[in-house]
Amino acid sequence: MSRRTIQWLVVFSALSIIGVLLTQIYWVRRIIEIRNREFSQQAHVALQYVAEQLATVSNVMLQNNPVEQLSQDYFLINTNARTQPDILEHYLREAFTKHNIVADFEVGIYDCNTNAMQYGMLLSTRHQKKTPTQTANWLKTDKYPYYVGVRFPSQSASIPWQLEGWMWSSILIVIALGFFAYTLFVILRQKQLSDEQKDFINNMTHELQTPISSIRIASEVLENPAITLQPERYARYVNIVKDEIGRLQRQVELVLTTARAEKNMLDIRPEPIEVHKELDQLLEKYNGCIKTNLLARNDVIVADRDHFRGVISNLVDNAIKYSQGEPDVQIMTANQGKKMIISISDKGVGIAPDLQKKIFDKFYRVPSGDIHNVKGFGIGLSYVREIVRAHKWKLELNSRPGKGSQFKILANLA
Repeated sequence: MSRRTIQWLVVFSALSIIGVLLTQIYWVRRIIEIRNREFSQQAHVALQYVAEQLATVSNVMLQNNPVEQLSQDYFLINTNARTQPDILEHYLREAFTKHNIVADFEVGIYDCNTNAMQYGMLLSTRHQKKTPTQTANWLKTDKYPYYVGVRFPSQSASIPWQLEGWMWSSILIVIALGFFAYTLFVILRQKQLSDEQKDFINNMTHELQTPISSIRIASEVLENPAITLQPERYARYVNIVKDEIGRLQRQVELVLTTARAEKNMLDIRPEPIEVHKELDQLLEKYNGCIKTNLLARNDVIVADRDHFRGVISNLVDNAIKYSQGEPDVQIMTANQGKKMIISISDKGVGIAPDLQKKIFDKFYRVPSGDIHNVKGFGIGLSYVREIVRAHKWKLELNSRPGKGSQFKILANLA
């Protein structure tokens, strides 16, 4: 499957998921609106019945449209006369039961003498309990001299929970979409891993061909009995075989170490080491082409000697690989509080900002088209990161395209 096909698959899948979610949200909101409208109509009819009964008891004329809805959960009843709380409660319970309104509700009676809502009682059609409630902040009106306020405080919150079927279907849809999104993520991740492994195999094949070819040629020469008559030539080819075998061994160890690091199985054997001494020995093989500026007065850190050498070698090799023309690589040390700074800098091609985090991923190599002009498996910097983490050090990268790169290790002093 091509990269473009996968990109379109991701786009269409994302649009489908968004479309399903938006559709579900739309219909749930529509159902809630319909339920709210139905409840308002039921409440209006029930309160109309209450107004009729109160008018009969008070022997007053019933006004046209005596029920007014001020908000989603707040209604007023124009009683046109004083209202007795017990009578009001009786007719409210009767009306709500008759119209199948099962809810908690608050009742307030307007007192025109004090211009305030009085009484204030929380009632319910579920039980006969009565609880006093505050009515000071209830909305009032100047339209009627006598009226009653009825609030349904929990109605707006209870309607969504009444839509049990819709809620469960929404949850199932979200779960299904979650599984779909996870499956898509796994497919894309597997595709990425497959591409990385393919690149790794290609790189490994390319990298192993050189030492294998050198060993094969050297072995063919050494098979000739006449080579023993030329000691210098014989020794040179023996050294070629030894060097190439050592190179193969280092490459295999690097791969195995990276694999162990992924499983948290790194064998770290920390010991006090003198960094400057280790650097001097390590840089001998570069024949003086690496500049040093060793300024740290305290250069003793606790580290695994072999892994420390591996980290420095990988960073120096990378600096040389990605240099244009004659390599200009410098190693500098300094002290900063209780830490020692070891920096490896070059003036090579540099790394673009959007790639600087990716270069520490296993198998990742900075794109250079189809030209294989830089050797390596793409695991060197991944190895460096894992070793730094295992020692609880800090690794920093400063790089600009065309200006070079600087890798800085902040190691804890012994």
